[in-house]
Formats: sequence, C-alpha cells, structure tokens
Amino acid sequence: MSAADEPLHHPPAPRTAALTGAVLAGGQGRRMGGADKGLQPYRGQPLAFNALQRLQPQVDACLISANRHLPTYETFGVPVVQDSIAGFAGPLAGMLAAMERCTTPWLLTVPCDVPAFPPDLAARLLQAARSAGADIAIPTVRSGPGDDDARPQPVFCLVHTRLHASLCDWLARGERRVMGWARQQGAQLVPFDQPGDPAAFANINTLEALAALNDQR
Repeated sequence: MSAADEPLHHPPAPRTAALTGAVLAGGQGRRMGGADKGLQPYRGQPLAFNALQRLQPQVDACLISANRHLPTYETFGVPVVQDSIAGFAGPLAGMLAAMERCTTPWLLTVPCDVPAFPPDLAARLLQAARSAGADIAIPTVRSGPGDDDARPQPVFCLVHTRLHASLCDWLARGERRVMGWARQQGAQLVPFDQPGDPAAFANINTLEALAALNDQR
C-alpha cells in the first residue's frame, strides 16, 4: 500500500490542548536534488501545507520549521521558525527551534514528507506518554503483518518542553541522532498497530516517487 492510500482509522480525535505541533520542513532535500521538499506539490498543494492541515485538528497550535523560502512558508498562516544551528543540522535542530517558540508543555514534531500520518497521532502519543510518565513518546510501526520488527519513527516525536536544556546539550556536543537522545531520556515507544498504520507512515523521498503519487489521482 502506498502513501497515497488513506489509512483506516476511527474518526479523528478531538483537538489536544496544551500541545503544539511543528511541521519539520528544514532539510536539504538531498534525495530530491536539493529541492525544498516541503514546497513540492502533492495533490495540488505543498507537502508541508498538507502536513500542516493534517496536524492542525489534532493540536492546540502549530508552527513550521524551515530554513529556506521563509516568505513562502509564512503564507501558510502559522509562525515559521528557523534553525539556530547552521548547516542543516537535522530534525533535532528543527525541534529545538520549535521548542524555543512553543508556549505549551508538549511539542509534537512531524515530517513534511509523510502525507497520510494518522489523524489521531497526537492523542495516541500523548495518552501513552502520560500513562508511562515519560517525557518523550515515539511511534513504532511494522511494515506488514509478517514483520516482527517494529521500527521507531523518530521524527514523529512528542516531547515535553522541560527537556529543552537536555536537547541543547545534546546538540552542542555535535550529536544529531533523534533516537540516541530520545532513548537517553527514557522515551516511550508506542506501537501503532491498528489497520492502516503501516501505510500511514509511508514517506516520500524522491521527486520520482512524488510524481508517481500525483499521477495516481
């Protein structure tokens, strides 16, 4: 099943208060020939705008993390934050920028290149984090029924803003691995094993893959 197939879920969960969502669109787009991935068209709108529309009903407020074409991202109608660390330092740098603008206790990051992530992502992660008393929650997904290895999806990261100092320290030491930091902080791994969940986390890595999805319409 491709990313274009809408996953099967129960109706979207209510908007989650005390939670800010951030769409991460600040990468270099190396596998897209250096194109700004978040601005590539998916079903008639930019990938990052699609992600924003999918995220907004789930959270109390939204941000976009971007490092290029900031005026274009600003037309999406939410605050845009830029990495304070030079050199496209990866998802954690975008998370830090969002965390520094965030005014809620929790922050949820999502990548711009996963067009069908679950409409109840925020609610499921927040419930798991609170139940476990964890400051970070990350979904895990199996690729199919016969797959026994549930893989973390670390760019989908729910994190409490009290970890700001820890994240600053991790990045200051030159570390860039999301799961490395998350495991250090006792992350709660949350199985996303409902029907449709594997397809919901399918991402778009290349312009060719994006064109193929657009041609399926």
